[in-house]
Amino acid sequence: MKATASVLFLGLSLYAAPLFAAGVVYEGGGGPGKGKHIVLVSGDEEYRSEEALPQLGKILAKWHGFKCTVLFAIDPSDGTINPNLSNIPGLEALDTADLMVIFTRFRDLPDDQMKHIVGYIEAGKPIVGIRTATHAFNIKPGKTYSKYSYNSSDESYSQGFGRQILGETWVSHHGKHASQSTRGIIAKGQENYPILRGIKDGDIWGPSDVYGVRLPLPGDSRPLVLGQILTGMNPSDPPLEGAKNDPMMPIAWTKTYGGSAGNKGRVFCSTIGAANDLTAEGTRRLLVNACYWAIGQDDKIPAKSDVTVVGDYQPSNFKFNGFKPGVKPEEHQLR
Repeated sequence: MKATASVLFLGLSLYAAPLFAAGVVYEGGGGPGKGKHIVLVSGDEEYRSEEALPQLGKILAKWHGFKCTVLFAIDPSDGTINPNLSNIPGLEALDTADLMVIFTRFRDLPDDQMKHIVGYIEAGKPIVGIRTATHAFNIKPGKTYSKYSYNSSDESYSQGFGRQILGETWVSHHGKHASQSTRGIIAKGQENYPILRGIKDGDIWGPSDVYGVRLPLPGDSRPLVLGQILTGMNPSDPPLEGAKNDPMMPIAWTKTYGGSAGNKGRVFCSTIGAANDLTAEGTRRLLVNACYWAIGQDDKIPAKSDVTVVGDYQPSNFKFNGFKPGVKPEEHQLR
């Protein structure tokens, strides 16, 4: 199955600056996803979404046939990826996308970028949110799209995009950050849910910690995977004893939300999914299966979806300012 890659270019200055690549496009090949376009939006300071999403996009394109566009936070002065910045050019790709995968953290995007995300949401189209997407935006009060902020006090849109669309905003680190990793346990009664096809207890693992959420999750939320806090940073470590694991917090769930036209959009949210969480095959399979489900292709999820790593994937550990400086989007092309 072939997949080709190209780069998405966009001018980043009003003053005749050179064109910089805003993202990378994996054209995909044959497979169940052929004809569907997924836009993956990265931009977080800590969990290396700029490394995780290109790998996820490559897997979805090469093994499953989806066309995948991966966008990055870009330094407008030199075109390099800088995940500390609130500048994600190329978001107009969402205008015709079939699925948005978002993994941003506390972004305050300019209106001309944010409007494409808002237009996508208002259309009621499917969304997959990863890790810090629960607090994807931190938009200054008084700006056009401030209600989408993680701490929004708007009575009609309390706690913004995270709570209203994904089902939760930022709450807490439930597990101890950087010292207690996460094992995925299938929620009782959800073993046969399409997203969990080919996944069993313990397949999902990641060094990132369990996030706290408020129970029960709102609306029609369906918890699929619970996060068992482990005593250490290895998948074989024993679970932590005591109240922190009783009850366990959901780390993956589904829900729906209403677009402005009244249609219902499918949502999948996973609070596991940092770049080094994707070293676990089960974590990769969870996210790939979720993309099939969100886009409405439940019946096409393979019995055990191929999530073989594409290329050399050596993800950076999560930490603030831990990104690799000087990297441009075109360096994430398929080789």
